[in-house]
Amino acid sequence: MTSGLGETVLPDEPPDLVRRLGEMADLPSPGRHQAIADVVRDHPRSPLAWAALGDVARDDVEAYACYRVGYHRGLDALRAAGWRGSGFVRGSHASNLGFLRCLAGLGEQAGRIGEQDEAERCRVFLAQLDPDGAVRRGATGA
Repeated sequence: MTSGLGETVLPDEPPDLVRRLGEMADLPSPGRHQAIADVVRDHPRSPLAWAALGDVARDDVEAYACYRVGYHRGLDALRAAGWRGSGFVRGSHASNLGFLRCLAGLGEQAGRIGEQDEAERCRVFLAQLDPDGAVRRGATGA
């Protein structure tokens, strides 16, 4: 019998979504924001798309909102993948990075808008889910 916490791995993001986000790295800022918003419209359940939109948000409140939506979309996906509220969701699996980026970004933005309790909860939750990863907002690029 194995002891310890289990691990959940989210399904891969759609290849066209990943390709489109990768193509946007060199776009100028205003055009990139709109292009990523178009990807979110096409893939509204994708934590990776929401993380990318949060990364290019025009202000802290918009970033907070984007990361919050992506975080909740990620929780939905985790539950659908069998996660029951405990266990690891490691950043070493590329498919988990969108959710983890949203959680990290949500915590950062919560702190910026004065929600210190939420910022701390996000920091602790991220450390519990991915203790070896130290995922940071934008670290994987959009």
